[in-house]
Amino acid sequence: MTDNQTEEAIRKPEIGFAGLSEIDQAIRENRLMEYRIKKSWADPWARSLTIAVLVVIAAGFSYLAGASFGLW
Repeated sequence: MTDNQTEEAIRKPEIGFAGLSEIDQAIRENRLMEYRIKKSWADPWARSLTIAVLVVIAAGFSYLAGASFGLW
């Protein structure tokens, strides 16, 4: 690694892009998925959608599991 590459990794973000510094740090630390999950869970619409999708998946799984055991 050259000195130029290490300086770019340590360099502070520009003032105009200060809002992107958190996502830039997440990319550097390879935790982008964690960042996306936290941001989407903070949004009420995305949280509602996530819960609704998980409920539908659980209901479908329960239906299939019940059908395979002969419950209906």
